[in-house]
Amino acid sequence: MKTMTASLMIGFATLALYSAAAAEFETPAMPASPPVTWLTYHLAHPGPGGATPGDPNCAFYWKGRYHLHYIYDNGKGPSFAHVSSTDMVHWTWHPTTLAPKTTGHGMYSGTGFITKDGKPAIIYHGLGSGRNQLAFALDDNLEQWTKPVAIISRDASGGQPQFHNCDPDCWLIGDTYYALSGGGNPSLMKSTDLKNWKFLGPLLHDDYPANIGMPKGEDISCANMFKIGNKWMLLCISHGLGARYYLGDFRDEKYLPDRHALLNWARWDFFAPESLLTKDGRRVMWAWCTPLIHDVQKNGRKKNFDKLLNSAVFQQGIQSLPRELSLPKDGMLRIKPLRELEKLRQDQKSERNITVKSDTIRLLQDVKGDTLEMEVVIASPKAGEFGINLLCDEKGENGFAIASGVGSKTLTVDYINPPFELKANEDLTLRIFIDKNMIEVFANDRQAAVAWHEYPPDHLNVSLFTKGGDLVVKQVTAWKMKSIYEGDCVFKAK
Repeated sequence: MKTMTASLMIGFATLALYSAAAAEFETPAMPASPPVTWLTYHLAHPGPGGATPGDPNCAFYWKGRYHLHYIYDNGKGPSFAHVSSTDMVHWTWHPTTLAPKTTGHGMYSGTGFITKDGKPAIIYHGLGSGRNQLAFALDDNLEQWTKPVAIISRDASGGQPQFHNCDPDCWLIGDTYYALSGGGNPSLMKSTDLKNWKFLGPLLHDDYPANIGMPKGEDISCANMFKIGNKWMLLCISHGLGARYYLGDFRDEKYLPDRHALLNWARWDFFAPESLLTKDGRRVMWAWCTPLIHDVQKNGRKKNFDKLLNSAVFQQGIQSLPRELSLPKDGMLRIKPLRELEKLRQDQKSERNITVKSDTIRLLQDVKGDTLEMEVVIASPKAGEFGINLLCDEKGENGFAIASGVGSKTLTVDYINPPFELKANEDLTLRIFIDKNMIEVFANDRQAAVAWHEYPPDHLNVSLFTKGGDLVVKQVTAWKMKSIYEGDCVFKAK
């Protein structure tokens, strides 16, 4: 049976959230002259209002455009800011139509999905409603939505089971919709029509492995379930640990993971992930990134960035660079920067065949700046400690260090140490993105990390260093990065 017949769509249309022109709704906009300290090629909320949290939500590819929502509060309650793009690099803001004045409740985390009859829909938690909610798009710009419909789940006896309504997600397996409700011990339910829901009990299988490295009862929020390679990936957070993921399969209408890994190693540097499937079949994700320190965060940070966070010129609602995820046959998740980011490159500088003598620092003469992309290829390293210093002084010191060493099982990214191990005789290829105080690092497509850095305005240099052995660098290539905010930042509906 089709999910939404023509008559049902007409019925939904009569319940449309509003009939007034979109002009009555506020549209976030960049100031005419942003402070020079603002990020230049990360998507960030420009105001009005603040975006803490700035969780990305409800992402789609629809009719030639990519759409992403994120949470912000303009003083009237949590709302979904709405941006769209043709390339996931340059974004334009739409009117904020998913807001308490139209839905009747605050907008908290959820996801987007396409119904069986090919229509965009969103599932999210309605703050203050006590329920998770569904709404369906009424126009191709995704600016008009039906009145929200609360999800009422029933057990085998027809009763309404008690469970925690929070951070939902919805996906299709065959002809059946499955939806989870997040938090500790998340719940699972199913439906064939998005109206009648059968409660299935806990999401996680009774055979949840004891050796997976994460307790079964750990918080699963901001969840996003999708097929990748030959596995089902549950992208999610723990409020204490930040972004993370499971890989596994469904058995007996329960999720049985066989692998778990973190995507964050300090505070909420990388948090509340969301993803979509691109037109050409790539899985692309974002996460909210903030220096904010909160009492629930379990993973500490050697540095705090209170001054940075409280600065009048610091943006909130910062989204990570888009990441492409894939799972090849070897079962190792690949994480790459979005390929479309390459269109921001300009003023390329390159240096090849560099040898850095043991226990020395080599300053790169032609590479400097705080708005850069870099690719560094290091020949199979043998030194006890080696790496690259970003945003350092003229001696190549006092910067942000990315380092490792022969036999190391981690990659040092200044104050964090994400797991990473080179194979025998493998080169190390680092993709590095510097955008003012925010740095993202990708290592051999197998690991990625986000970190913050405060630096004096004149610390714009880059150096290579090594201890306990010479270092051979095959190539360093750097590009200055264009701003994504140049030109008109208001979407013009066709």
